[in-house]
Amino acid sequence: MAIRQLPDILVNQIAAGEVVERPASVVKELVENALDAGATRIDIDLEEGGVRLIRIRDDGGGLPAEELPLAIARHATSKIASLDDLEEVATLGFRGEALPSIASVSRFALSSRPAAQAHGARLEVDGGKVGAPIPMPHPPGTTVEVRDLFFNVPARRRFLRAERTELGHIEEWLRSLALARPEVELRIGHNGRQIRHYRPVRDEGERGRRLVEALGPGFVEQCLRIAHAAAGLKLSGWVGLPTAARSSADQQYFYVNGRAVRDRTVAHAVRQAYADVLFHGRHPAFVLFLDCDPRMVDVNVHPAKHEVRFREQRLVHEFIYRTLHEALAETRAGAAAAVPAAPAAAAFAAAGDGAVPVAAGAGGGWGGAAPAQGGLGLPVRDALAGYAALYGSAPAVAGAPGESTADQAPLPAADENSPPPLGYALAQLHGIFVLAENAHGLILVDMHAAHERITYERLKAARDGDGIRRQPLLVPLALAVSEREADLAETQAERLADWGFELRRTGPQELSLRSVPTLLADLDPRPLVLDVLADLREHGSSRRLEEMRNELLSALACRTSVRANRRLTVPEMNALLREMESTERSGQCNHGRPTWVQLTRSELDRLFLRGR
Repeated sequence: MAIRQLPDILVNQIAAGEVVERPASVVKELVENALDAGATRIDIDLEEGGVRLIRIRDDGGGLPAEELPLAIARHATSKIASLDDLEEVATLGFRGEALPSIASVSRFALSSRPAAQAHGARLEVDGGKVGAPIPMPHPPGTTVEVRDLFFNVPARRRFLRAERTELGHIEEWLRSLALARPEVELRIGHNGRQIRHYRPVRDEGERGRRLVEALGPGFVEQCLRIAHAAAGLKLSGWVGLPTAARSSADQQYFYVNGRAVRDRTVAHAVRQAYADVLFHGRHPAFVLFLDCDPRMVDVNVHPAKHEVRFREQRLVHEFIYRTLHEALAETRAGAAAAVPAAPAAAAFAAAGDGAVPVAAGAGGGWGGAAPAQGGLGLPVRDALAGYAALYGSAPAVAGAPGESTADQAPLPAADENSPPPLGYALAQLHGIFVLAENAHGLILVDMHAAHERITYERLKAARDGDGIRRQPLLVPLALAVSEREADLAETQAERLADWGFELRRTGPQELSLRSVPTLLADLDPRPLVLDVLADLREHGSSRRLEEMRNELLSALACRTSVRANRRLTVPEMNALLREMESTERSGQCNHGRPTWVQLTRSELDRLFLRGR
């Protein structure tokens, strides 16, 4: 069979198979071009979910008439000119593939006018057949019309879904864009009716309004503001509180240098950061922006530019994990006590470095003297005996239950004018719940869930202080691995030793395991070793050992925490509240269930129809 050169139209249609998946892909490419042209307002008009018509109008820089044919030529672009430009690309588009690919599978028209020219021009393309530019009146900027998408590729058109489904994909991508570019005004119309209007954000104080427009007030009211920089990386944005986790991963937005991406390294880091506070089967919500040197990330690894590749993958993973992990550690019970909702613009004022709860508990007057605080006399010292059984020795735990709390870390100060966030105990309900009164209303605490988290965090802190102990094996275990895993075990031998594993290579595809962490002495360590090597290969790090350790400590804390029907004195209940306020992640138990809820005065009034 003879080799032949494919015609340009067919080449573009083949490329369209990668770039143009559905109407949402067309909207994405055209809107990104408008943003790269400096547009501050973009109007998107759609018909029949974008299949019949997609019209994108912008107020960007525009194109002169003589450049219109070049704009739809394959691999013609103004954004890069050399390999150095590609490695440092800062624009959303750069390949010069989108317009010719779209024009080859639709009835396409491109109209534009630079601000410096008196009139514009229009170029029409019908299924890849290019006409000549013709003069026409046009405001400064560009208009692109895409009609009858896939009219000449019926096989592709049959794969399109219902109108509502295709419109939903477009709306979701535009929502993602609206979060990334709050300064740009977006108007979206469908079948002659405006369905969405994202108003431009003029300053940082208005970012909350764009979040409300895109994700609703529920996200705004239950998230933390993140802003942290280190090692040439900067992570900013918002992460949902663990109590605001969702049944699906439908509110997860991540951007690298302003580009929306999906990345397994990032997803893994976020999942690990939430591992200790998320209920089983739930997904966190977040809007996160990672800024870094463009040379640290390769954006040219996916046809639709949905994915990127980090040159320092392990560094990025650790940076994201540590930032979120430390922010979520500050979600102590009472740290975000419910208050009357403030305007979104005020709630999202610029935050400094670190994590800031959007709605923090406000202080208020408190009638009467603060009740005296006693020790938490709950039967949790059994946890230390269980700890000794696991690890060989019981650690010293400051302020362990049953002891005086005088040597503990300082608890929040309380005085007559500034009650603590969780207030003071009133009573115990059904031997399960603690009722307390704070400045905003009524607090209900699940005493077992709260005490379980307190015990768990103490055991983890004690374990971290001891470090990881190794147990030599009397008879080394042989492990059959791939050659790549064997190479990894050799190069990462020092890190594996820090985790308690002594591995030696005994063949091209064989390892010898000579010591294991003490907590695995009675278990088969081989599956864990293989999982650790897999994590190192894919993510550059592993927390399998830490996860197994935490799972054991969590089970131990659950078994030894106060049970239902254990009657507590008022001083014991108050001591529990104070320890919740000073314990990391105490808003959730070890299994991700909430430990407390707040009923405000206004909510209580509504229950009894007061003021109506």
